[in-house]
Amino acid sequence: MTEKLRWGLLSTADINQGLFEPLRKSRRNTLLAVASRDLPTAEAYARKHKIKRAHASYADLLADPDIDVVYNPLPNHLHAEWTVKAVKAGKHILCEKPLALSVDEVDAISAAAEKYGRVVVEALMYRSHAQTLKVREIVQGGKLGQVKVVRGSFTYPGTDADNYRLKPEMGGGCLWDVGVYPLSFTRFMLGAEPLEVFGWQTLGATGVDESFAAQLRFPDGVHLQMDCSMALPYHVFMEIVGDEAALVIPQPFNPGLKNALYLTRKGKTETIQVNGAGTYVGEVEAMADAILEGAPPAVPLADSRGTVAAIQALFESARTGKAVSRLP
Repeated sequence: MTEKLRWGLLSTADINQGLFEPLRKSRRNTLLAVASRDLPTAEAYARKHKIKRAHASYADLLADPDIDVVYNPLPNHLHAEWTVKAVKAGKHILCEKPLALSVDEVDAISAAAEKYGRVVVEALMYRSHAQTLKVREIVQGGKLGQVKVVRGSFTYPGTDADNYRLKPEMGGGCLWDVGVYPLSFTRFMLGAEPLEVFGWQTLGATGVDESFAAQLRFPDGVHLQMDCSMALPYHVFMEIVGDEAALVIPQPFNPGLKNALYLTRKGKTETIQVNGAGTYVGEVEAMADAILEGAPPAVPLADSRGTVAAIQALFESARTGKAVSRLP
């Protein structure tokens, strides 16, 4: 392994820009290359963002022997395919959420990662942030008492007409796009998987779920009430309610340098301040921890599988109008 992990970007997607500063300021990581589907596009992007190498295809990036880690921000339906290809090419992978669109795809990724000895992590940047770890400490430490109800929301007002999020064949829809956040957040805090799910969806003109609302039952009588949408004003929060206290997290999925949690007990609310690094810093450094030091990944593949299994069950429930208790 080289002194620094050398990263390559699999496409010129806008979301890449969140990684630029964390990679360039890191002692253990560096941004080396970008790939597009044609060389002029890749070269223009590389010049604009001061990236040393440009590749004319995704395959060329995977064939570059100097690349250690690949960031995969492709549309959802390409996540599993190109993640497996990258693993087989000997690369570690940070793949945008959702990691895959079926548990079969997650299982294929897991099998490849084990066979080739590569680290594959779903890019849920909030997982490595100090605020998330503080919330889990509060919940797991019993400061809320026995958790009974979790509520969460992630909605935003629309997207461009040609965006892949509006195309069913590309894994579009709000549940795959932003519903993964309250769902994965809850499972992480509880350390448990749902026993039963029920979902309602509102389909948009293109056939994707424009809005989705869900109820999920977890062990020990815990219930999650969540909603997500691509057709409502921006609204994000998580709330965890126990039999002794309740905790509100106003910015659970995109925490920044200074964050506030609100813990209410017996009618009195305490503000808990949590300082953290930039949103993507922890994600990048956690990859280095996992690759260079053998630390557990921020989002284990089994965790990603649980998210995908729950989403598949929610879609089944929405289609049939029935609760689903047998998850994939």
